[in-house]
Amino acid sequence: MKLKTDELLHHLIEQNGSDLHLVAENPPMIRVHGILLPLQEHDILTSEETEFHISQMVSESAMQELRSTGELDAALQLEGGHRLRINAYRQQESFAAALRLLPNRFFSLEDLGLPTKVLEHICRLHSGLVLVTGATSSGKSTTIASIIHQINLERPCHIHTIEDPVEYRHHSAKALVTQREVGTDTKSFAEALRRSMREDPDVIVIGEMRDLETMSAALTLAETGHLTFGTLHTSTAVQTISRLVSAFPAAQQAQVRIQLASTLQYAICQKLVPWDAGGGRSLVAEILVVNPAVRAMIRDQKTHQIRTVMQTNFDAGMRTLEQSLEEAVRSGKISRKTADLYLEI
Repeated sequence: MKLKTDELLHHLIEQNGSDLHLVAENPPMIRVHGILLPLQEHDILTSEETEFHISQMVSESAMQELRSTGELDAALQLEGGHRLRINAYRQQESFAAALRLLPNRFFSLEDLGLPTKVLEHICRLHSGLVLVTGATSSGKSTTIASIIHQINLERPCHIHTIEDPVEYRHHSAKALVTQREVGTDTKSFAEALRRSMREDPDVIVIGEMRDLETMSAALTLAETGHLTFGTLHTSTAVQTISRLVSAFPAAQQAQVRIQLASTLQYAICQKLVPWDAGGGRSLVAEILVVNPAVRAMIRDQKTHQIRTVMQTNFDAGMRTLEQSLEEAVRSGKISRKTADLYLEI
């Protein structure tokens, strides 16, 4: 059985999937609650069919880019408010695509699965650096978008996002919201960040801190009084700090530690853990609240001691991954065996 492009997307939405994969010589595959499953009623895709489906979702100029470079990132607005993030690429002399379905609503702070008091405090910050980290598909974009949505509802300020591509569309409420897409509105993260200071932002969202220039700009923005949000692909708070510092040349690392010690407010390191009975996933997170003791540890190269601070300051909103997984086990949604497995990932 063959399905039209819009029918494939309908199946993705109806099955509550997060991702749709289109690869020649395979059936369409849908990821549901972290598990990748074939679309049973669909035949194997040919190379021509895969290219055709991609062409139905992006512009002709985007297809030309894909054909010339072998790479494409794009976003698509669907009826009903759903949006797709599309990554198309060349493999084995044919094209393939991974489509991420973005939620068509923002989560309330209470529904995100993180401590509400921590999120409320983040929304009240006026400066500093907030990092949300984790592997691909760990919910980083959703967490930041929901926090930004709350700030948008509460504060008369200028929120400025730089993303590749723009995933969640924010409409100005109490705040003024502007969103720039890398490749469409600006050449690069670094270029957009260099110019952002002239655009009078109060809150800045950096879709991904992927290189030295972007990390340096984020630290400078936070240091100069802007509330700055960024993401990294790290799995623990200590690893996040080490990753930032080690990205800089050795001669600059002492200064970077001072900058980071003075600007970092929170590091939230997320994982999505599937329920043992199926039907959903729980968000577990390591949370570092940067207090004076932690600032001194960052500055004095004693980050190995931070874990102890996190273990003993649960009431302040801090928690290690182990503590967060323990909460999920007590909720009855995941087993001890699953918790132990995700400690090793």
